Amino acid sequence: MASLLRISRARAFVSHPAALTRTVTRTFAMSRSIPPLSDKSLLKSQAYINGKWTDAESGQTFEIKDPATHKLIGTMPEMSKAETESAIAAAAAALPSFRAMTGRERSRLLHKWFQLMMENQEDLAKLITWENGKPLADAKGEVAYAAGFFEWFAEEAPRLYGDTIPASIPGNRVFTWKQPVGVCGFITPWNFPAAMITRKIGPALAAGCTVVAKSPGETPLTAAAIAELGHRAGIPPGVVNFVTGLANTEEIGNTLTASETVRKISFTGSTRVGKLLMRNSSDTVKKVSFELGGNAPFIVFDDADLDAAVAGAVASKFRSSGQTCVCANRIYVQRGIYDKFADAFAEKVKAFKVGYGWDKGVTHGPVIHERAIGKVEAHVKDAVDKGAKLLAGGQKLPDLGSNFFELTVLRDMSKDMQLAHEETFGPVAGLFPFDTEAEVVDLANASEVGLAGYFFSRDVGRIFRVAEALEVGMVGVNTGLISDAAAPFGGVKQSGFGREGSKYGIDEFVTVKTVTMGGLGELQGR
Repeated sequence: MASLLRISRARAFVSHPAALTRTVTRTFAMSRSIPPLSDKSLLKSQAYINGKWTDAESGQTFEIKDPATHKLIGTMPEMSKAETESAIAAAAAALPSFRAMTGRERSRLLHKWFQLMMENQEDLAKLITWENGKPLADAKGEVAYAAGFFEWFAEEAPRLYGDTIPASIPGNRVFTWKQPVGVCGFITPWNFPAAMITRKIGPALAAGCTVVAKSPGETPLTAAAIAELGHRAGIPPGVVNFVTGLANTEEIGNTLTASETVRKISFTGSTRVGKLLMRNSSDTVKKVSFELGGNAPFIVFDDADLDAAVAGAVASKFRSSGQTCVCANRIYVQRGIYDKFADAFAEKVKAFKVGYGWDKGVTHGPVIHERAIGKVEAHVKDAVDKGAKLLAGGQKLPDLGSNFFELTVLRDMSKDMQLAHEETFGPVAGLFPFDTEAEVVDLANASEVGLAGYFFSRDVGRIFRVAEALEVGMVGVNTGLISDAAAPFGGVKQSGFGREGSKYGIDEFVTVKTVTMGGLGELQGR
């Protein structure tokens, strides 16, 4: 399970406990024009278990650092098996009364939580920018997207319908109920500190489940602020619990997967870690859902609207500086418009501004840490060494800091390059030429993962053929943005299974119980 440590993708720093409010005050004075929170009580230095803010029993903490400046933001408790088991016990104790609530009652709680997130959108966005690095405008968009899952599942909670089934045996009646699976364990990543949490908690609570969530090690402040807003919304103690840890990520993950009380594991992260979690969950035969790695193909056919395709590719590839699981990783352009697309795409990218998320005019921030920079550098070097041509970027930006890299465009890519078969998870776009529809579908499907895929075409027949042929869980046609609380999110192959969001998302948190009533017979008196 050692690879679970890679979920956090950062080095662990363990120190003595410190008050986050004091740290925040000091860091504000040291950092670049960071606007203070309107509601400073959203800044937390503790985990949230059974309705209370709590420290680690050991007294240990880990440090949270601004990825743009490497300056200290604050600390959080370095929790372990003991605190995780306490959170599981609290969730189990809260389950009977919470599952007994009506769907409408749970709906009101979720809707109140949604309203509080939107009322505090600015402060939540500031926390995201501070600990994740993405520009403030992007962070605000994430908060709205994240809150949308609470709104969506508030509306789904009263609509957990069962079925009445015509029986094959005379005198029998068959019907089904959907019931909550029970206590759920969640592990979420740092790239969307708010949305990855609410996308799991929303349906779980709507179904009547209780939750133990492992906060992302790099971005726990956003999770804690969301927990505080849930507390204010009236979520009962024990229904939602957040444990924190960085060095102890493996131990927390082991505790969740080994627990007989936890009946469901939901994880967003790498395929490698997902396999470990799946293996460790098998001893207790848990229900599991995984949203794992991606390597999204983005295809532009000759008949596409060129301007729309360029805009869609930019939006898909460079959102959050390329640090999304569904961003375009391989951009295939049909040879008839290849040169025009490459030139227009590179010019668009050159117009963006990389910098600190707080600064005016900045469109893209840093990547999360130096290991991410190392992978980006390696992919660029490998491509150039094998014959790719740089059209834009290609260099680190040390004047800004060690986690900054230019938005990069490479053309004349080939399938033997690392970027063709590895997820970059950074601001590098590689352009591959192709000739035929069949050829590009084969290239797109030549991957062990299948999360998202995109293509641009104005040929209606081609739209249906290619959408059906792509081996992915989600397809964007003539758009580079597919995320929506109303749309099912998930992949195929080694990108995992299960769906989040949409009307299907709640099904991951229920079991179907069949009730058969016999001996009813015919009407009496006949």
